[in-house]
Amino acid sequence: MDVEVDGSRGTAVVRPEGRITMVNAADLRSAVTEALDAGGAMVVVDLSRCEFMDSSGLGALVGALKAARQSGGDLRIAAPTVQVVTVLELTNLNRVLRPHESVEAALRDG
Repeated sequence: MDVEVDGSRGTAVVRPEGRITMVNAADLRSAVTEALDAGGAMVVVDLSRCEFMDSSGLGALVGALKAARQSGGDLRIAAPTVQVVTVLELTNLNRVLRPHESVEAALRDG
C-alpha cells in the first residue's frame, strides 16, 4: 500500500491497490494510522486502483474515518471504481464517505 505524506500541507494520500477484503483490510487501517501519526491531518484514500472492496474494506474505511476525526483531522475518499461506488451506495455509506472524483478534488472540496 502506497502512502504519501506532505507534512508542509498536513495531508496524506493512501493508495491501496487490488482487492480490499478481510485478508488485507487491517493493512488499510494501519496505513491511515501511519499517515495520521506522520502528521497528515487530512487523509485522502485514493481508490482508483482498488478493483474490489467487501464489507471488511468498508469497515476499515469507517474505522479510519473515526480515527482521523478523533485526532482532529478528516478522511476523504477519491476516485472510487464503479464496484466501490456500488458498495457505498448499497450500504448508504456514500452519505458518510462522499466520493470525490480525484485526490485534488478531495483536498479542495469541503
